[in-house]
Amino acid sequence: MAKGTKADPWKLQTPPGTSEYEMYLDEKDGKKIIVCTVGKTVLHYDARAIDDLHAMLKKHGDWMDLGGADEQKPAKEGTVEAWGRSESNPVGGWYGLKKGLRGRFGVYMPPLLEAMGLAELEHSPKNNRMKAK
Repeated sequence: MAKGTKADPWKLQTPPGTSEYEMYLDEKDGKKIIVCTVGKTVLHYDARAIDDLHAMLKKHGDWMDLGGADEQKPAKEGTVEAWGRSESNPVGGWYGLKKGLRGRFGVYMPPLLEAMGLAELEHSPKNNRMKAK
């Protein structure tokens, strides 16, 4: 498995396997972040998302819909995407850090947790779910 550094990023695929992207851990303004590069688009997520999402899934205890959506679109309640934006999550809102590109948490974070051995993930064409390992 990759080290998750800029020189050796995680090479991942969206849950349906239709798009490839890379992620790695970095630091910006003294804060640990996850850099997610999809084509030419670069997204940033708070690095706490890894542990926080895993903890939430363990507490949830069952499969949870991913529900990926762009920032401008509402997230379906009860999904990983909705949790990643919720004021009741551990960071009190968005894990996505770049305004205008804060969404898609439910698309890009689940494959990272799967690659790290922290979660199981479905890989159907639509409506995928995940649960903690």
